[in-house]
Amino acid sequence: MMIRAAELPAEGELPELGGATTWLNSEPLTPTGLRGNVVVVQFCTFSCVNWLRTLPYVRAWVAKYRDHGLVLIGAHSPEFPFEHDVDKIRAALEAMGVDYPIAIDNDFAVWRAFDNAYWPALYFADAEGWIRHHHFGEEDYERSERVIQQLLTDAGADGFDQELVSVEPGGVELPADWNTLKSPETYVGYARASGFVSAGEVEPDRSTLYVEPSRLGLNQWALSGAWTVGRQIATLNEPGGRIVHRFHGRDLNLVLGSQRGQAGPVPFVVRVDGQPPSGADGLDVDDRGNGMVAEERLYQLIRQDGGIRDRTFEITFTEPGAQAYVFTFG
Repeated sequence: MMIRAAELPAEGELPELGGATTWLNSEPLTPTGLRGNVVVVQFCTFSCVNWLRTLPYVRAWVAKYRDHGLVLIGAHSPEFPFEHDVDKIRAALEAMGVDYPIAIDNDFAVWRAFDNAYWPALYFADAEGWIRHHHFGEEDYERSERVIQQLLTDAGADGFDQELVSVEPGGVELPADWNTLKSPETYVGYARASGFVSAGEVEPDRSTLYVEPSRLGLNQWALSGAWTVGRQIATLNEPGGRIVHRFHGRDLNLVLGSQRGQAGPVPFVVRVDGQPPSGADGLDVDDRGNGMVAEERLYQLIRQDGGIRDRTFEITFTEPGAQAYVFTFG
C-alpha cells in the first residue's frame, strides 16, 4: 500500500513540547530544533495495555528509521497517580526496552497542546514541522509505517528498505484476540466504574464491608471484604478480600499496586471458575494461581490457550494493602 503526499494534507503545525515537566533519554526537544526530521509523537502511559500492545512496532520503527531522519517521541501523560513518579516511569520504560526520547507530561500540558484525548495516539509531522497524519488506538500499523516512509522520502531520505518491519510480539504485547473478545475495559474506582454488583451501592472513600452475589452475569464484577473505594483506586483494608469478574476473552489483566511499602509485596491467589488456572495462567501467576503484588503496574493474570467462553475470575489477597485500578482484556 503506497501513500501519496497528496493523501496527507497538513493538519496543523507540530505543537510546542515545552510543557513537559522533564525528559528521559534526551535533552528537551522543540519543534524548531526538530526541523528537518520526520517526527512522530505517541501519547502513552506505562500501565496502559493498549499502548503496550503497540510497542513492538514502535520500537521496530525507531530501530529501522532513526538513522534516516525519524525522531520518535513518547509523551507520557499519566492516567493513575503512580504514573506521575519519574523513577517508576524510568524503571518501567527501561524494562520495556524504550530508549527513544520521552517527554514526561505530568501536567498534561503537551496533551492539551495537541488537543489529544486518547492513549495511545500517534501524530506524524513532516520535516517542515507540519502534522500530516494521526492515528488513535491500536492497529493500522501498515499505514502508519507507510506514512513514515513517505514523509522520510519527501524529506530526501533514502537507503532504507521499503519492506515493512516484522515483529513477533509476546507477553502483554501480544495483540488482542479481537474475534473472541467480548469484555470491555472495567474501572474499579467509582469515578468510572461500571458493572459493579456487590450488595448495596459503593460507599465512596470510606471503609465498607462488601458482599459479592452468588452469581455474576457477563461483564459484571464485585468486591468481597473490607475495601475503601476511591475515585480511581479500591484499597483492601483487611486480609482475605477479593474481586470477582465474569469475563469473555483470551486475556485478563489487572492494574494493581500496594500500600504496604517496606512491609513487602501482597500475596494473592487467582482462580478461574473456582479452580487454579493451570493452562490459563498469565505471566504474573504460576499454574496454581499464586502471585505477588509488588510495584504498581499492569499484571497479566489470565491467558487462555483453548476455547474462549464466559469464565468467572477471582483474585483473593491474603494480606491487606492491595490496590486495584482497572481490568483490561485481550
